[in-house]
Amino acid sequence: MSKMSVMQITRPGGSFELVEREIPQPASGQVRIKVQACGVCHSDVIVQTGLWPGLSYPRVPGHEVIGIVDAVGENVPQWSTGQRVGVGWYGGHCGHCHSCRRGDFMVCQNLQITGISFDGGYADYMIAPAMALALVPDDLSPADAAPLMCAGITTFNSLRNSHAQAGDLVAVLGLGGLGHLGVQYAVKMGFKTVGIARGKDKEPLARKFGAHHYIDSQAQDPAAELQKLGGAKVILATAASGDAMSAAIGGLAAGGSMVVLGADQSMQVSPIFLLAGRRSVQGWPSGTAIDAEQTLAFSVQSGVRSMNEVFPLERAAEAYARMMSGKARFRVVLTTGK
Repeated sequence: MSKMSVMQITRPGGSFELVEREIPQPASGQVRIKVQACGVCHSDVIVQTGLWPGLSYPRVPGHEVIGIVDAVGENVPQWSTGQRVGVGWYGGHCGHCHSCRRGDFMVCQNLQITGISFDGGYADYMIAPAMALALVPDDLSPADAAPLMCAGITTFNSLRNSHAQAGDLVAVLGLGGLGHLGVQYAVKMGFKTVGIARGKDKEPLARKFGAHHYIDSQAQDPAAELQKLGGAKVILATAASGDAMSAAIGGLAAGGSMVVLGADQSMQVSPIFLLAGRRSVQGWPSGTAIDAEQTLAFSVQSGVRSMNEVFPLERAAEAYARMMSGKARFRVVLTTGK
């Protein structure tokens, strides 16, 4: 069989189109992956709407990819056919910009992004740079592993690189696709974990994921409630709402930091509040392939799992709409059935 199915977008604002293409061959430094599952992430809106400068079409989205290596190009000594691998947001770095020379590959000035710089995982097969691959443990099914390649790595990696230590108060703002994983990781890392979301009805979920406290931001002042608990060392802001971030940031303890994962246009914060308590706001962009491997390994070891809604590849448009509606509980995953 020399044909494969892909779900592509042909122009900014266009619809998903199921088409057949020739199965591609990997070039030097590349591998071909037989895709088993691919998460549907909110960042896929970049391809659907054309938000990324210089994005070329047609483009196949998808950067939460799990599959099997089925062909290896030249100059790829570390991978072989049959291995279970994943590919996330990180699609490779240039190796020569200032960031790369410092070893800070995730902020490479020429960063390759899976599903944006090259075709992603909404397909039966995809080509990926060998440096972008993460080894997937046998203990995780493809559908379980896929969301961990973006939502998982982003929450896990940001928390472990924060200044919080075991026993510190960590708040997770938002209990959606990122937040429900963030709460689990925070608990398993030994943080005193607070879930913050809109509505009393979210409390059972927060408790299910292990949260020690819950704050209903509709009925309570999240900043004041966090201060009653002693102030948060870290607020992991997973909700894509500048208003929600602005309302919660006052809950930081002295020396605390709000780590922003949810994208929005703006938020408000008092410079005096930051200065007086040596507080900070920072963003965190996913992680490299080895970070992904460590995320997967920690998830297996600690029992962290994503709650998923699974759709076949041919229903990618429906799956994407479900994700965009905000009603999915909590990640959406495409499977190829191959």
